[in-house]
Amino acid sequence: MTAPGYQGKIVSVDLSTGRVSTEPFAEGFARRYLGGNGFAARLLFDRLIPRIDPFDPRNTVVFAVGPLTDTTVSGNSRVCVAAKSPLTGLFFDSTFGGQFPITLKRAGCDALAITGRAPAPCYLVVGEEGVEVKSAERLWGLPTKEAVEAIQELEGPETDVTAIGPAGERLVRYACLAHYWKNREAIAGRGGLAAVMGAKRLKAVAVRGSRKTAVADPSRLKELVNSRREDLAKGTHALKVYGTAFLINPVNALGALGARNMAREWTELVRPLSGELYKEQFWVKDTTCQKCPVACGKAVEVPDGPHKGLRWKIPEFESLYALGSMNEVWDAGVLVRAEELCDQLGLDTISMGVTIAFLLECAQAGLIREGDTGVPLRWGDPDALLKLIEMTARREGIGDLLAEGSARMAERLGPESRRFLYAVKGLELPAHSARALKGMSIGYATATRGGSHHDTRPTPQYAQGFDRRSPEGKPAFAVRSQHFTAVGDSLVLCRFTGERGLGLFLNEEYARAVSAVTGWDLSVEELEGIGERIVNLERCFNVREGTRREHDTLPWKVLAEPIPDGASKGAYCPPEELDAMLDEYYRLRGWTSEGIPGPDKLLQLGLEFTLSG
Repeated sequence: MTAPGYQGKIVSVDLSTGRVSTEPFAEGFARRYLGGNGFAARLLFDRLIPRIDPFDPRNTVVFAVGPLTDTTVSGNSRVCVAAKSPLTGLFFDSTFGGQFPITLKRAGCDALAITGRAPAPCYLVVGEEGVEVKSAERLWGLPTKEAVEAIQELEGPETDVTAIGPAGERLVRYACLAHYWKNREAIAGRGGLAAVMGAKRLKAVAVRGSRKTAVADPSRLKELVNSRREDLAKGTHALKVYGTAFLINPVNALGALGARNMAREWTELVRPLSGELYKEQFWVKDTTCQKCPVACGKAVEVPDGPHKGLRWKIPEFESLYALGSMNEVWDAGVLVRAEELCDQLGLDTISMGVTIAFLLECAQAGLIREGDTGVPLRWGDPDALLKLIEMTARREGIGDLLAEGSARMAERLGPESRRFLYAVKGLELPAHSARALKGMSIGYATATRGGSHHDTRPTPQYAQGFDRRSPEGKPAFAVRSQHFTAVGDSLVLCRFTGERGLGLFLNEEYARAVSAVTGWDLSVEELEGIGERIVNLERCFNVREGTRREHDTLPWKVLAEPIPDGASKGAYCPPEELDAMLDEYYRLRGWTSEGIPGPDKLLQLGLEFTLSG
């Protein structure tokens, strides 16, 4: 038996043989790893052979929910998907919302682990009665939305579906998954997990179920949720009105919005990318994940120009940065089209945009010739941006190189190109500046995923009075923030509702929420310990793959080029400063000077099995 908040089952599917197996887990396992991210890290550590190619059939894709999924906690409809990443070669997990997460849990499983390679394109149907493997040969090649709708026609409208697009089928190393429900979209964007599915010939996962989730103390949980309602409403007001695009203006004003492949971090041209403009001229309606009161999603329609009449979701803040300012494309309508293309083809907008910006700077430096690509390689060319997105998804011409990601491109283009690279551990960096936010400097360098803002969080660093420039205290900040995100992705909880409703770090409110759902008497200290355990387990996975101190580094631009102008003028992270922060970070973690978790720390955390792994 396991605790309330869980279904108590891990379902495994081998696509090579069609074999499906179900195994229960004990309450002790749940209390050590919670769910989501924690379950995925343990399953992948146990099941994967070290140094395995991410496209090998033995790689495993894990979909996992957590104890807060399908409860009344705001932002509870999220699921973690994880595998060994084809972009970084390391452990990678991403989360997405919508309706799929709740339905997966109601199908009766807490984790779905998929391995093998199907003999022909297929999709899975997961329900309370079991798992079926069905042919997807007629769906192969379809864009994500059309594939989802086709499966719902076959399986029924009550079925929720997550699918890959042509980019995943062609093994683009940053291909993403897409989930659609009731004319809304949710994307699991980073790390190329859809390409792992493509290598398995797995087009989609469909779920249906009605098994409700038990809660240990509903009245206690209701009291907690009600007590946080006002703070949540205040903290998410801008998200509710503008979506994540509200960040464009304040981050630009802070001098921390990358433009022209990080040549600058401030621009006077930013209004066309702002949430305010989209609200005034493009907004159609608000959208939301299942049972979430925030409604940070926005359906928009392009009012004029070549893409007039196009209706899609508003580009997220990260998309506006990566596809927009990083490439100096300042047309709001074009960026809606770019977002739609990436979502439909199944491409991570951050890696796609930052990789194109890298290509443009390499062309500017003469490292690649426009005549060899068949596409104009100039800043601010919207047609070229859209063309390069399509070529990448098809691996056509220069798109075949773009599909490998910027780090692998740099290996092919030569050492000079590395000066233009904006990636950590092979993952292109998002919009939260590694130069202007010193907590992100050490955070990106030590992150399990590399260039991800979902390991160490930027949110506290934007608060008034936060010392963004000094390295003092930032290693401790990164440690604490990484525990917070590991727990949040294991519960599994929306980052927005968690941070703004329960708190920016693990605290009594999180402990109360987990205890009310599970019936455990969980302390904040135990919750911190769970976060620490998961981070260390992820690090052990990556150490087994070869990660060492030399990989905990930052792009050349961050280490050697101060921001040239704007409010953060002069900010950067010189190598000696990063080294000092790494020394302190490793000391706080109980790791060696090479960044390897020490035996005493692993024994303390109950991770002794990693010592022989």
